[in-house]
Order: sequence, then structure tokens, then C-alpha cells
Amino acid sequence: MATYVTQGFYGSTIEGVIPQGWIDASTLREVPDHQEIYLSPKTLTSQIIEINQRVDTADALAFHTPSSSSTTPTADDIDRSAVLYHLHDLCDDTDTLNVTNPPQPVTLPNLPQARAYRGVVALTSPRKQRRGDVGQSVGGAVAGSSAEGSLTSTTSCYYLLVRLEEQETDVLVFVNVPREEFENVGDARGLAEEEKLAEGLVSGLVEKLRIVDWGLFA
Repeated sequence: MATYVTQGFYGSTIEGVIPQGWIDASTLREVPDHQEIYLSPKTLTSQIIEINQRVDTADALAFHTPSSSSTTPTADDIDRSAVLYHLHDLCDDTDTLNVTNPPQPVTLPNLPQARAYRGVVALTSPRKQRRGDVGQSVGGAVAGSSAEGSLTSTTSCYYLLVRLEEQETDVLVFVNVPREEFENVGDARGLAEEEKLAEGLVSGLVEKLRIVDWGLFA
């Protein structure tokens, strides 16, 4: 069973959790200032935290599918659409995004004023056309290919989006589980355990994520 430990992000201005023993990618290579990346020492799974400009209503609604032509989008509709905006922003033009679990609202005990959503998507790419090296995946972490064949790469992405309206900021956390290392050896149990770890990590962030220093957003 996975163990999650408290971890400070962005100079400890944000506090959350990571799986015990995971590696700070910044000790291995350069990481963009708006990201923090942690890598599993045993698999290709990774955890990425991003601080992004809050998606405005007009951009979010480009991903909104109304139930009827007369329906006025609610705040919840806009937030769910903002989730899709961020997820599509991770993709290249040739990628395919399939929603596994639609974004669901969650309450963050340490950030009750924030609107937050969690869910799961599968991101599939032409393996040789993924930006960067073959070992590169969404958000800049490590990836692999799926059992669909050597021409594609599929990653399960477990995510949490936290919308901080007053700070005009969207905090996005996603946990990437590349499937190749498990599917290529027929290890369905290993893949299930890795995806359970990812789901538990998002749950841990829902419970523990907090802003230590709001000056980060000044």
C-alpha cells in the first residue's frame, strides 16, 4: 500500500503530499518555474504541479457542450469546461483525449473558498510525434506506449484542478501513469496498483493541499 508524505512546493509556499521516496525532478534536470515534478524511482509514473493563469470564461466555454441551445452556462459548467481547457492544453494537435471519469467537484478542507475538481483522462499520442523525446510525456514528465501498438503512446492522467478566483490562478496537479511498462509484460495487476496509487495521491492532495504563503500569487 502506498504511503504519502507531506511535501512543500514552490519554496514551501504551498503544501501537499507526494508518494514516499519519489524524486524531485529538479535535481535531475531543469524544470519550468511554474511547475514542480516528482518521479517514481521504480516506474515511469510522475506527479506534476502547475501554477497557471486562471482560464477566463470565454476560453473555458469553448469546451462547453450545452444540454440545450437555451441553457445559460452555470459557474459549475464554466469550471468543468476550464478543466477541459487545461487538459487539452497539455495535448499536441495529433493527440487524442478520452474522458475516463468526468470532472467532479470536491471540497478542499484547507481551501474551502476554492472551487476544485478531480477526474481521469486517457491521453493517446502517435508515439514518434510526441513533442520531445520518446520518453517525454504530458507536462514534461516521463511517458510510455500502450498495448495498442508501437505507433501510439497512452497515459492515464489523474488530475486535480483548484481554482483560486481572487488570485486569478488555476493550480493544476496531474499524476501520469504510462501504461507500456505494465501492458507490454501483461501485468494488469501492476497497472491497477499504479493507477490506485495515482487515485490515492489525488485523494491525499484533496485532503492536505493548502496555501502556506499567499504572497506567492502577488
